[in-house]
Amino acid sequence: MTPHFLLRLCSLGALWRLVWLSCLLSMGSGVAAQVRIQPDPALLREGDRSLSADVAVSDWSREDLRAWWAALRAVDGSASSLPAHLHPPDEAQAWQRVSLPDVQTRAASADFGGRQRVQMRWYRFRYAPPQGQWPTSVALYMPRVVGFATAVLVRTDEGWRPVFDNQSGVREQWVRPLWAVIPGALTSLHADRALELVVAVPTHTQGSYTVSSAWLGAREDLEVLQQRRWALQITVPQATGMTLVVLALFALSLWWRRRHEPAYLLFALASLGWLLRNLHYHMDLPRSPLVLHWFWWMTHASMAWVMLLTYLFALRFAKVQHPRFERLMALFVLLTSIFTLPWSQAYDTVVAQHIANASVGLIGTAFVSREAWREGSREMQLIVASLILGLLLGVHDLALLAGWAWPEHVYLMPYATLVIIASFLYAVRRRYLAALQQVESANEHLAERLGAQERELQAQHDRLRESERQQALLLERQRLMQDMHDGLGSSLLSAMVAVEQGTMEQDRVVEVLRECVDDLRLVIDSLEPVGHDIVSLLATMRYRLGKRLQVGGLTLEWDVQDLPPLPWLEPPDALHVLRLLQEGLNNVLKHARAHRVRIATRDLGERIEIRVEDDGEGFDMATAQKGRGLRSQVKRAQRLGGTLHIDSKPGQGTRLSLRLPVQREGRSSTETPEPGSTA
Repeated sequence: MTPHFLLRLCSLGALWRLVWLSCLLSMGSGVAAQVRIQPDPALLREGDRSLSADVAVSDWSREDLRAWWAALRAVDGSASSLPAHLHPPDEAQAWQRVSLPDVQTRAASADFGGRQRVQMRWYRFRYAPPQGQWPTSVALYMPRVVGFATAVLVRTDEGWRPVFDNQSGVREQWVRPLWAVIPGALTSLHADRALELVVAVPTHTQGSYTVSSAWLGAREDLEVLQQRRWALQITVPQATGMTLVVLALFALSLWWRRRHEPAYLLFALASLGWLLRNLHYHMDLPRSPLVLHWFWWMTHASMAWVMLLTYLFALRFAKVQHPRFERLMALFVLLTSIFTLPWSQAYDTVVAQHIANASVGLIGTAFVSREAWREGSREMQLIVASLILGLLLGVHDLALLAGWAWPEHVYLMPYATLVIIASFLYAVRRRYLAALQQVESANEHLAERLGAQERELQAQHDRLRESERQQALLLERQRLMQDMHDGLGSSLLSAMVAVEQGTMEQDRVVEVLRECVDDLRLVIDSLEPVGHDIVSLLATMRYRLGKRLQVGGLTLEWDVQDLPPLPWLEPPDALHVLRLLQEGLNNVLKHARAHRVRIATRDLGERIEIRVEDDGEGFDMATAQKGRGLRSQVKRAQRLGGTLHIDSKPGQGTRLSLRLPVQREGRSSTETPEPGSTA
């Protein structure tokens, strides 16, 4: 926190807001819409505010006070039942002029033993309507009356008649405005003269009291002031208390999920402490004097604990923790709470509790302000500003409670609650946004690293694909060279040697060369991209071998149906398939003496079947010897993951059946099949 920040926010902002808020809140208790003081100060006109009154004092015993209250409960608006010695004095010399508000400050000591005497203070007002036109009902409004149960009496021809008795609400009288409506039946009796009424305020003989200025006039004119005062002093604190409950539950839910962050727990406890401090706004006070004293001790002592929790919450935003200060503050608050217990008779424990609260506030605010100044934390700076404002409002309420100043103001600490809680919420919000920003920054950093790694992996993948492509080309080149060397090269070399030696006839040379050309075409056809389509591969073979079959005197029957694609069908596998079918057709041409050959396909679900059938002579499978060529064909089919089956009978032709799987997992064309595959 910088000096410029303190000067601007605390000296100007906080102080100006305090003055503005105090003026606004006191508007309902100190300023009427229109104030007119008559030349005769004892006579009030319509809507006038009385700044003075006639006052008389009667010394009573406690028995007289109890008789007075009993009579008020029994008379029910009748003047005849009030004992004569409990009436306001009739002697003129008993009355004297007093300025309002009339305040007696709280003494340093208090007697709660009930042995001291009491006095009845009578405040007399006279009222006359303008131009003699009496309103439907006349009301008396006083912002604050502090004492025992207040009563309002109106003079009639029969004597003083009570029109208001606050015995039922005396415990809340210190914070609620006095509002007494005078029945029209009484005002009609004063059509030709002024209305005279008395406000009776019982007090201790040497006790404190406060009697504010009074408004007398038409009820509909003064009701606005009374409602405004009630809203500022009662409704707003009640709404604040309900808000604190919601915030406390919300903070507790956050802390339950994030127990490593005690700030949420401190926020919840401070909110509940504020609610306990303002509990008198939400419930009727206890009727027992002893219980009432303990109730006030609990609510006033809770203020020190609220401030302690507030400072602990603020220090959670500091970079350096201060456990020693926190323990000393907690010990001090505990001792002041014990010291101000209501069993003491030597001093006023309420004032002592407020002094202790002020001490806690000054010490804690000074320490937190120093830390905020040193660290420059914006959250702590705002909390300190709200604490300073709350401290000023607390001093205001202490002066109001003790009767030192501002007797007609409203209590402002409930409004300090809103300011401090707002600063808490700002601090939590700022921490939450900072955490979100850190997460977003970390996510951006991770995204950048992930992008870099992805680009690196893509480059590695491209290099790997290129390496695989080069390796595939090398393997394919080696395979082609091996096939040509073992097949085409071997056949050509054998034919060349035979021709040179003159041991091979021309027709045989032509046949060998034709077989070499067919084999070369098969190799070329296996390299054509067929997209794993076995039907396209068979169509290519038909185109290549069709003329040769026709020259050999064979009629080709084409019964090829649609087959599912074979994902594993690559050029090496395609060459194996073509060689199997070529070998089968060559056997038909050379040995079967057939006139017709049929090529058919079938979809068997998980497998497909390719058949080559002829109508030749056939042979006996039992006596036929399985030569080297047949074993080579079986192994070739096994490399494809399929099976090769040959079925023949003498005179019934031969059928070669090749079954291949649609899906072939974990096996390549170069792998040797497991033992047990049958043809």
